[in-house]
Amino acid sequence: MVSLFNFRRYRLPLRTVVRTAHGVLAEREGVLVRLEDENGAVGYGEAAVLPWFGTETADEVEAACATLGPRVTAAELAAVPARLKCLRFALQAATSAEASAAERRPVKATQKYLPVAALLPAGRAVLSKILPLAEAGFRTFKWKVGVGGIDDELVLLDDVCAALPSGAKLRLDANGAWQRRQAEQWLERCAERPVEFIEQPVAADARGAENLLRGLANDYPTPLALDESLAGDGDVERWLGAGWPGVFVVKPSLLGDAAGTLARLAAAKSKVVFSSALETAVGARAALRQAFQWPGEARALGFGVWPLFADAQFDGPALAPFLRAEDVERINVEAAWNALN
Repeated sequence: MVSLFNFRRYRLPLRTVVRTAHGVLAEREGVLVRLEDENGAVGYGEAAVLPWFGTETADEVEAACATLGPRVTAAELAAVPARLKCLRFALQAATSAEASAAERRPVKATQKYLPVAALLPAGRAVLSKILPLAEAGFRTFKWKVGVGGIDDELVLLDDVCAALPSGAKLRLDANGAWQRRQAEQWLERCAERPVEFIEQPVAADARGAENLLRGLANDYPTPLALDESLAGDGDVERWLGAGWPGVFVVKPSLLGDAAGTLARLAAAKSKVVFSSALETAVGARAALRQAFQWPGEARALGFGVWPLFADAQFDGPALAPFLRAEDVERINVEAAWNALN
């Protein structure tokens, strides 16, 4: 079967800059794709590239899309190089959505609704955000750390914990900012605090990082989570083989074979948290569909990022403490595509 193929590159300003240990992100860049089969069924996908995370660049995606041309076969789509992980995810999502549209059926979900973790800003700005989010019903919060000085952030941790509602959980995301001693200081401080896990405490490419992460995970009671450590081909398999005891933070949009990777994690009964890669509505719907099909324990989604874009047409579902499968299916991906015209 031959499908009509089109793509549109985007560079979109964010509503508010996102500060992490990797730097300040003020805009989002990527490529949307569209497939239409011979019967008029349409599917959309998104290559939400993050080169600093180990993905291809938007230039590489655009060049590969131009090479594919306006009419493509399934064999040509399958032949897209594995190194173009985000593009492969986009094309698979578009193909899946195209097939669903042709059969007039929604994607089957194993979960009817899932809790959502609210994203908190770095620095002291965090303190003004907790109360309104708690009053809205959120009980899981994710705070970006490793952005300011460690002494200041450790002191601020107690203020953050004190501001949390009763029974709430706090996730800390260091984005690989710490050295060993800094990570140990945080783990010592978190042992008696409501911290669900610390995400990527040391850089994935640091010397001896894998041994260090395994050692920290075994030496302290607060669980650790892998994020940037799962950016490369084969990383999930390697960590599964090593018997990783902590959490796998999975960004489906950055996986070339999301379905296959998730199947291996499910078979190993791994602890998985699904997380946003700051996609538009197009990539968000595809990634969230993967989360709602997950057969394992339902953990709070790392998708509490909206409103994200200066132009709300590109946002995913409205920010809420719970997300329903039907909310995901109602995301208007065609509107985001048309907004780039």
